[in-house]
Amino acid sequence: MNPIKFLEPTDFSEASSLLDQYTDDAKIIAGGVSITLMLQQKLISPSVLISLGRVSNYDFIRHDQDGLHIGALTKLRDIERSDIVKKFCPALAHTFSVVGNVRVRNQATIGGNLSAADYAADPPSMLAALNARVQVQGPEKKREISLGKFFLGFYTTALESNEILTEVVIPNLSSSARAAYHKYTSISAEGRPCVAVGAVADFDADGKCLDLRIAVGAAVETPQRLNSAEAMARGQILTDELVAAIAEEYSLRLDPLTDVRGSAWYRKEMIRVFVKRALQEVRNDR
Repeated sequence: MNPIKFLEPTDFSEASSLLDQYTDDAKIIAGGVSITLMLQQKLISPSVLISLGRVSNYDFIRHDQDGLHIGALTKLRDIERSDIVKKFCPALAHTFSVVGNVRVRNQATIGGNLSAADYAADPPSMLAALNARVQVQGPEKKREISLGKFFLGFYTTALESNEILTEVVIPNLSSSARAAYHKYTSISAEGRPCVAVGAVADFDADGKCLDLRIAVGAAVETPQRLNSAEAMARGQILTDELVAAIAEEYSLRLDPLTDVRGSAWYRKEMIRVFVKRALQEVRNDR
């Protein structure tokens, strides 16, 4: 077996050009958590690894008039502990705090986490509920993709073969909006989620729901939102009966998968439970 060639570009433009040059023989490595697992499990066998270790100035977190901006090379631990993130959306900071364990969070980057398109990951469902979008760069152009269109299936994204995710952007929330993230792990507390639910809700002064977004991940190939279920809440008080009806709609409409963390039937039951819990949290946290 020939040794893997290890390349170290100094910016994203050079890195994407190298991807373009080596095409399917190359893989990007940032924190190395996802790529190492894939190599160990023989899911991939690249001849070239393109490291982003020498790319600078993309480990930032800032909040401006456009929303929250997080550089692709920002470590999950830094997002978890960021005062900017905690002020912007406490539920988002919480989401990153429950990824794996502290060793993983100190190594993994947000760009690598999302680009791996691992269905059993924590951040995607919360970010999808927050209407996040990603900025990507190829050799000749940059573009932006909503997270709802970024994940295409198992370990598959909308990235072209020569594109790299460079930044995550989360639109500003209204002052009356509330968010929650709930996960269920069936194997261990530090395990990957069997079901992951991100919820964002906004309310008027009378407590009526102005907007509701719920994304369910880990139980399905990609984070899923149901417009029909979300619409049930708009203009309504989130009573226990309505919360239960929305949770039931998600349980009935989604088509969960079966793996070591749970069967499709079991996941349907847990989707109902954890959508309900997320809704109760955003309803009561006003």
